[in-house]
Amino acid sequence: MKIDSHQHFWHYNQQEFGWIGPSARILQRDFLPAELEPQIASTDIHGTVSVQARQSLAETNWLLELATRHTWIRGVVGWLPLTAPDAQAHIAAAAANPKLKALRHVLHDESDDHYILRPDFNCGIRLLGPHHLAYDLLIFERHLPQTIEFVDHHPDQIFVMDHLAKPRVKQRMLEPWRKLIADLAVRPNVYCKLSGIITEADHQHWTPVDLQPYLQTALDAFGPRRMMFGSDWPVCLLAGSYLRWHQTVQEFIAPLSPAEQDRIMGGTAIEAYRL
Repeated sequence: MKIDSHQHFWHYNQQEFGWIGPSARILQRDFLPAELEPQIASTDIHGTVSVQARQSLAETNWLLELATRHTWIRGVVGWLPLTAPDAQAHIAAAAANPKLKALRHVLHDESDDHYILRPDFNCGIRLLGPHHLAYDLLIFERHLPQTIEFVDHHPDQIFVMDHLAKPRVKQRMLEPWRKLIADLAVRPNVYCKLSGIITEADHQHWTPVDLQPYLQTALDAFGPRRMMFGSDWPVCLLAGSYLRWHQTVQEFIAPLSPAEQDRIMGGTAIEAYRL
């Protein structure tokens, strides 16, 4: 089974999607399952994991409703208020829906670069294990040192790194990202998504050669067993089509064995998210 481990849906409005600025005008509209379904069919993808785009209980519930109506949405990475006093009740209620597979917070938008080390946030993370929920990490390169410290506080929690921790591809800078991502990958409870990297490159002029050092570093660090394909649709449209990114990944993993390719294109996501 082939899985796209990272895509989004939304009903667009300017107030709730302030992160979509004037330079991202292509994203200033609705993106719904009817538009994505033919694209995954054309690339032989059998299912997706739908990921939150707003920090909203209403959005989490909406994504779970979409997953109920569209069986090819195999799982949801939602948002819940993990720092709230009643976080445990929110988690228990949402986890009653079997399509909830993980949670995420937009850590890289927090004004505090060390938000991930807050005691109340870490208390919330400790509540996920009994519900078998993974946690997606959305950070920039500069957050990697504190993320490594954070992961070490939760050795039994499954983490999924989104977008390779957003290395500085456009600037062609590998360090300190290369060293830090390799350090993080030593932790066996961390998985990594091959996703979101074309939007860190030059949107108009990137080539697979530009991406190669970053993709190879991640593959060397995590290995096929802990890497998974993700489109980051529709955000990927800022820098390329769904098909172009899918083809780029296919070409990158072509030298691997069929079993290793299958792992990246589906097996890893199935394991990490318990699909």
